[in-house]
Amino acid sequence: MPTDAEQDQAAAAFAKTNGIELCYDSFGDPTAPPLLLIMGLAAQMIAWDDSFCKQLAARGYWVVRFDNRDIGRSTHLTAAGVPDAGAAVMAALAGRPVQAPYLLRDMADDAVGLLDALGIKSAHIVGASMGGAIAQLLAIHHPTRVRTLTSIMATTGEPGLPPPTQQAMAVLLKPPPRNKSDYLQSFQQTWKVLRVGSFPEDEARDIERAERNFARGLNPAGVARQLVAIVASGSRKRALASVRAPALIIHGDVDPLVPLACGTDTQRSIPGARMHVIKGMGHALPISMWPSIIDAIAAHAQ
Repeated sequence: MPTDAEQDQAAAAFAKTNGIELCYDSFGDPTAPPLLLIMGLAAQMIAWDDSFCKQLAARGYWVVRFDNRDIGRSTHLTAAGVPDAGAAVMAALAGRPVQAPYLLRDMADDAVGLLDALGIKSAHIVGASMGGAIAQLLAIHHPTRVRTLTSIMATTGEPGLPPPTQQAMAVLLKPPPRNKSDYLQSFQQTWKVLRVGSFPEDEARDIERAERNFARGLNPAGVARQLVAIVASGSRKRALASVRAPALIIHGDVDPLVPLACGTDTQRSIPGARMHVIKGMGHALPISMWPSIIDAIAAHAQ
């Protein structure tokens, strides 16, 4: 077992990559096999909970997490302007092309640049939601950098797959909060919808988590740019056939934002990919389900 010192969290730092700066930190022994965590839309790196990261590191990995561009303490691309995210989503659903300041492919290149900055030749790549799509693109376009791929609650982006529920779509497109009080309330409401059901441990920590996000800095315009990047990036389904990294797809059976059929489509699109369905899991990583998720990630990486 690693010592307490080996499980310590490294202080947040910054890496120059792809013309921007990414904020990152890490957990565990830097000489252990590296495992890169990529978070989803509007989510800062701390959405990978500290305790989750420590438990994963205790399995024998050097766990690195980071803020994607336009979120948290990484570069905010303010000069790109504020796109109409609602109009972009509607255009994409109607099959019309969407213009975006950047694409998910650029965000995958950001992650590769972070690996370069850390001297990591290849890593186990784990992505959740939009982060799962970014992880897929890493495996497609940078195959030598990916030891294993774990795509959590993500989709191929293929048209015709089941859409989010009305409630989940409303959460996605609601106006940005006007102040801290609005944000704290919005955070609680958002996760109540996305978790689907009662999760007292998480609900008890929602305010603390929201406070931490707020203290690190919000960027509603950046969230809009990330959302437009998702819908403008199109389908990865055909390209996923080229993936040779061992792939694991983790998905909840009650996901209201990215329904289970989207995860099944991802699994069927990647040769040899395995599926791990978690009963009662929505579009979230609830504390009570960490053992199942961490076991699956660690076993797959081994």
